[in-house]
Formats: sequence, structure tokens, C-alpha cells
Amino acid sequence: MDIFGRNSVCMRWCLLLVGGFLLLRPAVAAAAGAPGYAEEPVVTEYDPDPDWPKYPDHISSRGWTSGMAIDSHEHIWFFKKGPDPVQVYTVDGDFVRSWGRGQFDNPHHLRIDHEDNVWIADFGLHVIQKFTPEGKLLMTLGTRGVPGEDETHFFRPTDMAITPEGDIFVTDGYGNRRVVHFDRNGKFVRAWGHYGSAPGTFVLPHAIALDSQGRLYVADRNSGRIQIFSQKGEFLEQWSGLIMPWGLFISHDDRIWVCGSSPHWWLRDGQYPEYKDQIFMRFDPQGYVRQVWTIPLGDIGDDKNNPVTDRLRPGEAVGVHCIVEDSQGNLYVGDIYGERAQKFVPIRRRRKTDRTDGS
Repeated sequence: MDIFGRNSVCMRWCLLLVGGFLLLRPAVAAAAGAPGYAEEPVVTEYDPDPDWPKYPDHISSRGWTSGMAIDSHEHIWFFKKGPDPVQVYTVDGDFVRSWGRGQFDNPHHLRIDHEDNVWIADFGLHVIQKFTPEGKLLMTLGTRGVPGEDETHFFRPTDMAITPEGDIFVTDGYGNRRVVHFDRNGKFVRAWGHYGSAPGTFVLPHAIALDSQGRLYVADRNSGRIQIFSQKGEFLEQWSGLIMPWGLFISHDDRIWVCGSSPHWWLRDGQYPEYKDQIFMRFDPQGYVRQVWTIPLGDIGDDKNNPVTDRLRPGEAVGVHCIVEDSQGNLYVGDIYGERAQKFVPIRRRRKTDRTDGS
């Protein structure tokens, strides 16, 4: 038998070096009887709330949910490509209001500014529009129904970010490949970017958001990267190879949430796979990943443009497109092909029904 008591003694004794002498002492069985899981979890899980939102009988749930935002009252707004495009609910799922029937062609992202005005990107009409919370039109950027690439035209714009001072930054992304800056009165200031894979160029700028320092984060979706710029258009850095970023949300304390799917080339072997899975990822402003959560990719049949949505179970999604976090850490996610807005509740403590038998 070797010095450690090969077959049995090593389980009961350990060697200590004290004052130059080797001493034997009994060893405490490591984690004897302890469970194989954390009784106090060190990760946060999320459960879907199947009762959110509570659609009234006169409001349709149909259509892509492509844009989401949260206002100063913690009302959750979402933008749908359906009969009732702008819809608003409380965090508990109660209906607040809806407007916009017949006003939009291809709804995309929706944002709320610091005065609770509502901004929408309609890439079908080539415009960015500003509304009151009740739906009164206040401003239009771009020329309705006319594409272009100059100071007064967009070509299928995707998103907008509004600073506390009122400056507007637009990702002119599906047709053009640029970011366009306007002042608070809608006057053109500058534009930057063109098609390319180099830093500061874009493959498809799909979403844009601002952090508390005024830095601009651009989700260059089809290249699988997030690019960061100053408000003068200076390239600062990029985070690549982590996620295909479809939607961006940045809280007032700089919790940077991104929704999308695992990285891929977008075009490979003649195929255009939009997504392989459904991922939420939270960054800090330094680019460190602080949280990752995945949800199941749902089954809507073979034709995503004519989805069979009644197959979907709570928590599944097909084409996550936008994400919002409220002050309690609840996540709200919209997907396009699943045509749903969903609430995900953080689970940080074990329930009494969880097993505690050590398995």
C-alpha cells in the first residue's frame, strides 16, 4: 500500500507539513451529503408569463412583433405588422391603448424618447416618424414612399436612437448602409458608413441604441457584430463573433441587452439561414458578457411567412427581434415569425418544490 493508503486510507487521512514534520490527521469528507446543485443559485433563470399580455377582444394579436420600448410609466410598447400596429400594456399585462390602424406599411423598430414621445421606423414607407403617446404625428424624417440616399431620403430605414438633447440617429439599413444624424428639429447634420466588413462599415445596420455616456451601439446584424461610435461618427470599437444582433436595449444604468441568434455567415452554400436558435445576451459597456439565456426555437411549420402560430408553447419564439427590461428585471421579447410579445420573469430563488435530496 502506498503512503496515501491507496484503496481506503486516502479517504480518511491527509498529510500536513507542520514545522518540518509530516503529520497525519483525519480528513473531513468533502461536501458530505451536500446536494449537487446550488441551494442559493448563482445564475438567473427566466420563466415565461403565459398570461402576458392580456389582449382585449377588440385588439388583434396577429402580425410580426418587430419593435418594443418602455416609457417613464413602465408601460410596455410594441409595434406589430398587423391590424393593430401600436399596442401598449402595463407590466402586469393590462391593456392601455392602441393606435395606428392603416398608417404603416412595414413596421420595424419602435423607441420612446426622454419626453415619452414615440418614434417608429417604417422601412416600407422609407420614413422615421415621431408621435405623441396618443398617436398624434409630430415629425416625419425622410420622404414618404420615396427611397433615396441624401439629406431628405432614406432607403428602408430600420431604427432610431434619440439623445436626451433631442438629436436623432437613424440606421438607414435595409437599402442603404449608413447612420444618419439629425438635430432635434429634424435638420440633417451628417451621415456615415457604407457597405463593408471593415470596422466602421456596415453589412446591415439593423438596430441602434445609446448608453448613458452618449455612445452609439449599432447592431450590424448580418455580420454578427455590434459596432460602437461617438456621436460624430467616430468608430470606437466592435464586439464580434458572439451573436447575430437583431435587437438592442440599453437601460439607464447601462445594462446592454441584445437578442438574436448564434453567429453564422448569413449566406453559406447558397442558403440564407436567418437563425439557428434564440438567444438573449447582456453586456456591460466594456464589452464583457454578463448574462446569457436561451429559449426554445418554436415550430411554425415550413412557411415562415404564413406561420402556424397555434403550435407555439409559452417561452418559444421564432425570430426574436426586440427586447426590453423593466426596473424589476423582467424581460419583454418580441419575435416576428411567431408573431408574439412575451414577458420573461427572472427566477433567482429556489421554490419549495425544488428537490433537496442531494441528487
